[in-house]
Amino acid sequence: MSQSPEAVIREWFDQLWNQKKIETIDRLFAADGIAHGLTGDVVRGPEGFRPFFSTFAEAFPDLHIDIVRAIVQGEFVVVHTHVTGRHQGHTLGFSATGRNATFEGATIARIVDGKIVEGWNFYDFLSMYQQLGVIPPALGA
Repeated sequence: MSQSPEAVIREWFDQLWNQKKIETIDRLFAADGIAHGLTGDVVRGPEGFRPFFSTFAEAFPDLHIDIVRAIVQGEFVVVHTHVTGRHQGHTLGFSATGRNATFEGATIARIVDGKIVEGWNFYDFLSMYQQLGVIPPALGA
């Protein structure tokens, strides 16, 4: 029997984002999985998700994501998250600022047979950019 949707998403955030165990992507993200709301484009499968993870993890090597609350309905789980980290990498399109960032977000995930098959992500990246003292490229003039 596969894990509950809440157990899968908690493992995803803890093992991947907090412990940086990149093999979690292959284990918990379906081969044909889809992630929305991370890059401006749809991210497809583990091979599409790995570059996003690597870019963000390099920018924030101490990134930590806490799940504040989770709501489960059938194969769907919604998590409200609190994100913290110090910007130490140059992979977001600008030099490392050395500044701390704290922001919140939410993920809605559909879990089938213990794997994330689709996710919708809503994170306050504008607040993150403001705390880092940069203007994101899409908002620059």
